Amino acid sequence: MIKNVIIILLIVSLIAQFLITGMRKRKVEKQIEDLISYLTRVQDRLDLPEMEHFREGQLSILQSEIYKVVVLLREAYSEELSQKRYMADMLSDISHQIKTPISAITIMTDLLEEPELSDEQRLDYADKIDKQAKRITWLIRNLLTLAQLQADVLELKKESVYVKDILRDIQDSLEIMAELKGIQLICQSDAAVCISCDKHWMTEALLNIVKNSVEHTNEGGTVKVQVVQDAIATHIHVVDDGEGIDSEHLPHIFERFYKAGNASANSIGIGLAMAKQIILKQNGTITAASKKGVGTDFYIKLFRTETV
Repeated sequence: MIKNVIIILLIVSLIAQFLITGMRKRKVEKQIEDLISYLTRVQDRLDLPEMEHFREGQLSILQSEIYKVVVLLREAYSEELSQKRYMADMLSDISHQIKTPISAITIMTDLLEEPELSDEQRLDYADKIDKQAKRITWLIRNLLTLAQLQADVLELKKESVYVKDILRDIQDSLEIMAELKGIQLICQSDAAVCISCDKHWMTEALLNIVKNSVEHTNEGGTVKVQVVQDAIATHIHVVDDGEGIDSEHLPHIFERFYKAGNASANSIGIGLAMAKQIILKQNGTITAASKKGVGTDFYIKLFRTETV
């Protein structure tokens, strides 16, 4: 009797194990089907669908790893798509910006072919063609530089530079422009103030900012550049008592191709955008405050990351 009971229990145990194994197999198969279904949905959708999490076991680990790979691939795809759109926009911008000077060159070239044109007129048209050609060269160079900065592919070297040397280069470049407008350009920096930066590009950035201030300051006005350094950062203020910027335009002045209401006719709208990108790439920040009819204050902070 006992022997029969034991046999029956063994048979029941075997049947139970078989059923449990079958249930586990069906569960595993179901989980695998869910993973396959998830990967199919990922391929068919632009957004990332939610994944129902398994509770335990090796399949749960596999599921987690699959999700990580999917997220990484989606991020890489999104970044690549963003880069393609950016390059398409940049090429469109370059094409749009050079259209006007090229049209002017074409018209003046046709005019040069007129037989009744005087020598004085020919020289005048030739001079204008030369200026437009230089404008196209400047425009393309700066647009490509801006593209390199925003794509983080422009290499900026680090060197110890005295700020007074940068300010001297800026003053030399803008001295005549300021004098013709009747503006006083003042650059002040302690001789010992030194920063770690790419001298060429930092000069380019600050030159664009100071030039913008000079352009928007009226006769008799003042543009002042003041530099102060402490243990944390080097602070550069570019202050003018010029036209000022409307509050509606102020948040956008560092955007590429943005031109405020008081922008000059020759303005392209890339000088401040490029200046900001250069400063950001060299461990700095730039902000602006302005009041219409009172003036504008550009505040640059270059954080000190090493002893210079």
